[in-house]
Amino acid sequence: MTNNTLTNYEICIKPVGIVKNDLLAPPLVVGADGLQHNQACTSAMRDMTETDVRISEIILDEEFSELLEGVEEYSHIMILYWGHEVTDSGRAMKITHPAGLTNYPKQGVYATYSPARPNPVLMTVVKLVKKEEKRLYVSGLDAINNSPVLDIKPYVPVLFPQEGVIIPDWMKKIMSEFHS
Repeated sequence: MTNNTLTNYEICIKPVGIVKNDLLAPPLVVGADGLQHNQACTSAMRDMTETDVRISEIILDEEFSELLEGVEEYSHIMILYWGHEVTDSGRAMKITHPAGLTNYPKQGVYATYSPARPNPVLMTVVKLVKKEEKRLYVSGLDAINNSPVLDIKPYVPVLFPQEGVIIPDWMKKIMSEFHS
């Protein structure tokens, strides 16, 4: 079996739920020169104070509601969702400036957190605010309204490397700019 054979597989994933929030447009969009900031979204995010917390609601299909049993015992969960507004040009993009910041060198999309990628499966660790039947209320979700939710997993820190983790200097700078 060669690697080329893998691209012939088609994978069908049924969403388990949907995101509902007031984030109506993605913060990054694909332009002619790669990723660009959506100015309306960026301005709104910049205007938020530290006390503002965007709460997103994740509504599971009824058939999956039982899968949430016990999730409320975790403080954080991982949400895997589909970047449903990533365009064909975004899915074809191979390199970009990280976070659309042209002062950083272009990188392959797999070296970035770019939503534009061949398969826009996106993931965010969020704080679980509360669970009500088939609904989860979370903070810190960067998915836009109506994003299909593919999977939900508990966040267990010890399952992830704690020591010896290396990230590029440009990523450290971006993280300090956006999370200071």
